[in-house]
Amino acid sequence: MKKGDKVSLKIEKLVYEGAGLGKIDGFSFFVENTCPEDVVEAEITVVNKHFARAKLIEIKEPSPHRVKPFCPIHNACGGCGWQFIDYDFQLDQKRNIVAETVKKLAGREIEVKPVIKSPKTREFRSKVQYPVAQTKVSKRLLAGYYKKGTHELINVKFCPIQPNITGKIVNFAKEAAQELGISGYNEKTHKGELRHIVIRYSMEKNECLVIFAVNDTKLSEKFKKLAEKLTKEFAHIKGVCINYNTAKTNVILSNDTRCICGNRFYFEKIGEIEYKISANSFFQVNTGTAKNIFDTVKDIIEKNYPQSLVLDAYSGVSSFGVYLKESAAKIVSVEECKSASEDALENARLNNAQNMEILNGDAKKIFENLINEGRSFDITLLDPPRKGCEKESLDFAAALTKKAIIYVSCNPATLARDIKYLEENGFRAKYIQPFDMFCHSYHIESLCLLEKG
Repeated sequence: MKKGDKVSLKIEKLVYEGAGLGKIDGFSFFVENTCPEDVVEAEITVVNKHFARAKLIEIKEPSPHRVKPFCPIHNACGGCGWQFIDYDFQLDQKRNIVAETVKKLAGREIEVKPVIKSPKTREFRSKVQYPVAQTKVSKRLLAGYYKKGTHELINVKFCPIQPNITGKIVNFAKEAAQELGISGYNEKTHKGELRHIVIRYSMEKNECLVIFAVNDTKLSEKFKKLAEKLTKEFAHIKGVCINYNTAKTNVILSNDTRCICGNRFYFEKIGEIEYKISANSFFQVNTGTAKNIFDTVKDIIEKNYPQSLVLDAYSGVSSFGVYLKESAAKIVSVEECKSASEDALENARLNNAQNMEILNGDAKKIFENLINEGRSFDITLLDPPRKGCEKESLDFAAALTKKAIIYVSCNPATLARDIKYLEENGFRAKYIQPFDMFCHSYHIESLCLLEKG
C-alpha cells in the first residue's frame, strides 16, 4: 500500500475533525467529504503505520443520510463541512465522537446524553471573522473563509449560517474600502492594510459592531471615511472600531482596539439577562445554544445544589455568572481579559446582580490566592478555551470545590483528558451533555458534571 493507490471501502462513522472512517482488513482509512454508509473509491494521499488518509474519487453508493447542501459554495468553503449530512444524523455522530473520545482518553465509559439541538441551524452565527486579501491584477478586495487545509481564500458574498445583514455589510465594506484605496493584507509579504473584517451581531436587538483589523499602528483617514460610509448606509451598525495588529501571527485581534465611530460595544439579551459585550470580549457565537447551556447549568444548580457558593472561572463577560444570579447565593467570576472583566462588572450592574464578585487575572493565580485566603466554593464552573485547563489549575479548582465541578468544553479531547485528571483527584463524572453550538461542522460543545467523593 502506497501513496497514489486507489481503494474501495464503506464508511463506518465520522471522526473528530470531520473525516469519514472506513476499514479494510482492520486498517483505517480517513476520507474527507464522506458520510457513514457511503461506499466510495478513494486515492491514498498519506500512509502511516496505523492508518492512511485518502481523497474521495467517487461515491459508488451514497449513504441514505446524504442531503443536498443548502450553501452553493459548500464544497469550496471551509466554514462548515457537514452540510451534505442530514442534521439529526450529524447529532448522532457528534454524540458518538464524544463518547468514543472520552472512553479512549479518560479510560472508562461515561454516559453521554443525546445532543441538544441548536434552535436555529441557519443564520445562527453571531460573530463573523473574515480574512481579507487582494487580487494581484484587478486589485479587487476579497473576504471570506479559507478553503479547508489551505490558505486559499474563498470570497464569500453570502453565508447562510450567518445573519443576512452581516453579508450585506461585508460586501458593502469591501466595495467602499476598494473605492477608498484601502489595500488587502498579504500574509506572505506582510504588506497591505486591511487584515480582517469582524462583525459582532446581536440576535436580540438586530444591531452590530464592526471591527477592522489593520496592519498598522495609527489610524488612517481612509478608515474614518469607511466608518462614515458604513454607518450612513446601515442603521444596524452601532459602532465601528479599529484593531491595530502588526504581528506576524494568525491571531485575528490584538489587545489594541479603538472606537472610531459610535460605540465599542454592543448589547445582547439571553432570556431575561442583558449583556454588554465589547469588541475584544468573548461571547458564545450561537446565542440560542448558549441559552440551552445556561439553562442546563441553572437547572443543575437549582435542583441539586440550591443557593450555593459558585466559582465561575474563565468567565468572559460573566455570561454564566449573571445568568445564575437568582440560583446561587454568591458568584465569584474569574476572567483574564481586562475588557471582558470590565463588561462583567457592567453586566452585574445592568442586571442588578448584587451577589457577584468580579476578579480580573489569570485563573491559576487567582485560584491560588483564593486558597491562601481560606475560601472555598460549593460549585466550580470551568469554561476554558480549547486547550483545556492546566494541571495546576485543576489542582487548585479541586481544592476549592466542596460539592461539584461543572466543566463546559468545546474540545472532546481536552475535556476527556481533564475528566481523567479530576477523577484521579477526588471527583467522579456523572454524565456528559453535548450541545450543538456549531451546526454543520464537527465542532462539539459539551458539559460534564463531576461530583466530589
